[in-house]
Amino acid sequence: MKIYKAYKFRLYPTEEQRILIHKTFGCSRFVYNYYLNYQKEKGIQKAYALCKDLKELEKEYEYLKEVDSCALRCSIFDLEDGYKNFFVKRSNYPKFKSKFARQSYRTSCIKSTYKGKKYSNIEVDLLTRFIKLPKLGKVKIRGYRNKDKIEGKIINSTIIKETTNKYYVSVSVEEDLLVENVTPRSIVGIDLGLKDLVVTSDGVKYVNEKIISKYEKRLKRLQRKLSRQVKVSKNYLKTKEKIARIYAKIRNYRKHYLNYIANEIVNEHDIIVTEDLKVKDMFKEKVKAFNKRLSDASFSKLCSLIEWKSKIKGKHYYKIDTYYPSSQICSYCGYRNKNIKDLSIREYNCPKCGSHNNRDINASLNILLEGLKLHYNLESIV
Repeated sequence: MKIYKAYKFRLYPTEEQRILIHKTFGCSRFVYNYYLNYQKEKGIQKAYALCKDLKELEKEYEYLKEVDSCALRCSIFDLEDGYKNFFVKRSNYPKFKSKFARQSYRTSCIKSTYKGKKYSNIEVDLLTRFIKLPKLGKVKIRGYRNKDKIEGKIINSTIIKETTNKYYVSVSVEEDLLVENVTPRSIVGIDLGLKDLVVTSDGVKYVNEKIISKYEKRLKRLQRKLSRQVKVSKNYLKTKEKIARIYAKIRNYRKHYLNYIANEIVNEHDIIVTEDLKVKDMFKEKVKAFNKRLSDASFSKLCSLIEWKSKIKGKHYYKIDTYYPSSQICSYCGYRNKNIKDLSIREYNCPKCGSHNNRDINASLNILLEGLKLHYNLESIV
């Protein structure tokens, strides 16, 4: 099975390399915005036709020749992808790029052979901690200390400058992965919630860290300060960078925690069953506190991580129907109690069999049973 992986490294360019990176950001942004405006006026054209026109544009704007030509062409193909996503209703109409936001450009990997020796414009050496990039040459990197080399075929690389003023490079690689389906020996049902982020049918609970609330006061203070400052002044940019660093901390902490949960669940179980939550439909109008906690929980990201890790390890992952009433059904006798719709009821006794149920564990057990039906194509489990 062929899979695509991205390896992200921290980049440490020299002053000359940093200047060239910023020139490439500016030229890529200019080409993207130029052809976006061009297509608005003269109609949408194929990317290949615009790449031919790019040669004429380079004659008019000589500074475009200073930077990596692959990066300029990639900007045109990015614009074409933007239009495709708009027409299939995956995104809004393409917008002009701003120089005040996160900056990035992508360049393709080109390989050739000369006198029996292979050459590539993108190479990663994890022993010396350097990456070779077009026009930039060798740049110092940091990351993946436990790996000696990157397996697979390099497709492209994306150079990024975050709003925190840190530089990164993301290397996209195509790998051949041999996946053997695991014989199921253990199964787990997962109930997702806001109080406890994950409750498993084994009774294991992963608390909701509520990461945003830990930094909320600092963010409010800095955002209030930012609103009073003169836009694009030195102090304005300093405050903006402080805010960006806090958001980066939140993002990294959340990413680490979700990966930790997904790894534990996938490593310990062979069949994993979750709810197919429609998170967009769960947001309530004018209930800011609930919406904030819901977006902070990142249910969709967690489910996609579990699904991806299950796929590459040969495990089985299932999603049950969105509207399955897992909390209302008693996992012992199957009686449905509609009074349990009230979220304030955390524990209750079943009116039919008298068993004592914990709301979340009961829901995860019902999700597990539904997953067994899906795995073995059964209509019911007695």
